[in-house]
This record gives sequence, structure tokens and C-alpha cells, in this order.
Amino acid sequence: MTRIEIPLSKTKIILFLIGALAFVVAGSLCISEPERFASIRYPKDIVFIIGILGVSFFGICFAFIAKKAFSKKPGLVINDKGIIDNSNATSIGLIEWVDITGMKTLKISSSRIIVIETSKPEKYIERSKNIVSRNAMKANHRMYGSPLSIISNSLKIDFYDLEKLIAEQLDKRMK
Repeated sequence: MTRIEIPLSKTKIILFLIGALAFVVAGSLCISEPERFASIRYPKDIVFIIGILGVSFFGICFAFIAKKAFSKKPGLVINDKGIIDNSNATSIGLIEWVDITGMKTLKISSSRIIVIETSKPEKYIERSKNIVSRNAMKANHRMYGSPLSIISNSLKIDFYDLEKLIAEQLDKRMK
């Protein structure tokens, strides 16, 4: 029986949490004192709107990251049933081997992402627990061909090691 566990990196998660909090604070300052940050290019009304958007977006990020910071679950588990992903906001738990048709790697900006290709995208989108992650999964499906993605940013593993590990396990099951 195969069981590989990759823990969440609490250090990375805490750093992301601090970053999200910094943006919430910056957004709050833009809301409370827009004239302080206003310029000819960015009038105070625009600064105020940017503040609201920043607090909203990074507040949601902060909530998701805080949940991961206190999670006792491993970030990723690979076993005989499939891949159990608990690494990010769009994680939906078990991705069954029978539904996986392949994988590909994408580079977006400086981030690398493993896209798990599936024959049943709707099954996984519907399993999503909240509207934010459901919409993110739908967007991933439209842009990348699959709603399922794994990012090593919050895991205690190097991206290339993770990519190799998943490819090896997938190759075993596709033979």
C-alpha cells in the first residue's frame, strides 16, 4: 500500500499570512486616509476604491491562509486511491486516480503550478465548499483545461521534487 505524506510548511504559511495582513493594513490606510496617498495620477476616490478592493481581497486571503496555518492535516497525501490535496484555497480533498487523465506544469509569472487533468471536472468543481473557491476552480478550468491545481508554495517540498513524485505515481497507475 502506497502512502506518501507531504506536510504543510508552517514557515511559508506564516510568511504568507504576514504578507496578507500587511496588505489589509495598507488597504485600511487607503480607506481611512485616502488624501494621504492621493496624487494627480491617483485621486483620493481611486485610492479609496483601491483600499476597499485590497482589504476585501487580502482579507479573504488572510482568512484562507489562517485556516491553513492552524490545520493539522498534511498538505498533500498520495495513496492508492488518489491524491488528497489540502495545500491551497481551492483544495477539494481526494482526487481519484480513475478520474486523472494526466498532468501538466504551468509557469505563471514566477510561480509554477501542477495542473491535474481530469475526465470529470464538474465532479470536483461541485465538491468545492464555498463560492470563492468554486469560482476559482471554474476559472482554472476555463484557462488551463482543468479545475485541479497543486502549488508547492505551502508545502515542505521543492516544486521539481513534487512534480517528479506526482508524475511517477501517475505513471504507475496509467500502465
